[in-house]
Formats: sequence, C-alpha cells, structure tokens
Amino acid sequence: MFGFRRSTMVDPADALPGRQEPIPVPDRHTVLGTPLTGPWPEGLQVMVVGMGCFWGAERIFWQTPGVYSTSAGYAGGYTPNPTYEETCTGRTGHTEAVQIVFDPQKVSYEQLLKLFFENHDPTQGNRQGNDVGSQYRSAIYTTTPEQEQTAKAVLEAFQPVVSKSGYGQITTEIKPLDHYYFAEDYHQQYLDKVPNGYCNHGPNGMSCPIGVAKLES
Repeated sequence: MFGFRRSTMVDPADALPGRQEPIPVPDRHTVLGTPLTGPWPEGLQVMVVGMGCFWGAERIFWQTPGVYSTSAGYAGGYTPNPTYEETCTGRTGHTEAVQIVFDPQKVSYEQLLKLFFENHDPTQGNRQGNDVGSQYRSAIYTTTPEQEQTAKAVLEAFQPVVSKSGYGQITTEIKPLDHYYFAEDYHQQYLDKVPNGYCNHGPNGMSCPIGVAKLES
C-alpha cells in the first residue's frame, strides 16, 4: 500500500469535503462471523488504533483471543466518510485505522496495547516502513478517559525500552476518538481474502511492559 507521500498534516480548512453517506460494508466479519458494525453485546469495549497499513494490523487483532470483532477504517482526521483514494491523498487528515471490539474479561486493554506497540515501529512519524504519508502515522484513539490514561502510561513505560533498542522518541498520537469511518468492503479482513497480500507488520523485537497504569478513582 503506497499512498501519496504527504508528510505533514493537512489544515482542516484544506481538507476534502467528503460526504454524508457512510461507505457500505458487509454485515459480518469474514473470519469471526460476528457483526462488523455493531451494536455490540453488553460488556464489550472498543479501541481504535493506527499502525500503518490497516491490512496487516487488522489481522493481528482478529487472531487475538478475546477479540469479538475488527474492521479497517479511517480515523483522526477531518473528512466525513472518506474513500480510500481520498485518504491516500493525505488531504483527509485521517490515518488508516483498525477498530477492535473486545471482551475485557478475556483480554485487557493493556494486553491489546502491548500487541500494538510490539508489532510496528511507533517512532517513524508520518510513515510506516515504505508506506509514507500522514495516513500511515501511529495513533491510539481512545474511547474512554480510562483508555487515554492507560495508553499514556503504557507509552511512557515503553519509551525506555525503545530508546535502549536504538530508536528515537515514540511519535504515537494519543487522543480521544472523534469519528471512526469504515473502509470499503474490499479492505475488510483483506488478508483473509488475499492470504499472501501485502503486509508490513510483525514483531519489532521489543517487549512492551504492561501492568503500569494506575487509574485514578
């Protein structure tokens, strides 16, 4: 996935206008057989992350026990209901993202953050490997104040590991989720449909500590 190489974030005033109608997606997850868009069963939680190309990122999470559903989409930007082609111009402000719906009784948010940090390079800014542009930036979009606090604590604990491994500062964007927009049908569970398709995700050789978040009461 090689998009337009825009290395800076678009100004909101220059963002593409998008559209009111959501991009249509399938009803069910092709691997898990669960709903793709919700509503979700009571007790489940939602997290949204960006870690470069969403094809490989989504597969990491649908393979994780305790994850109920995943999808590929766009988040962190300005353009409503963007298309893939629009996102690739760098003029929507979005990064390619994955929505993960999980059962916290089976897998914790911190455990999922560990997978996130250990399976891409969170120090590259507006790129991930050969994929260059603001649409490939590393990001965590939180859905509760507790998630935001936990994400910041895990990032802080991971930075010394990253530095000791010879990398620079973590550039992962952490902020509350504004909107998550589903990507087109052909992007959903792409590596299930195309098992040998493009993927640049895998272990980065660093171990992210968890159990570090102390949530305020």
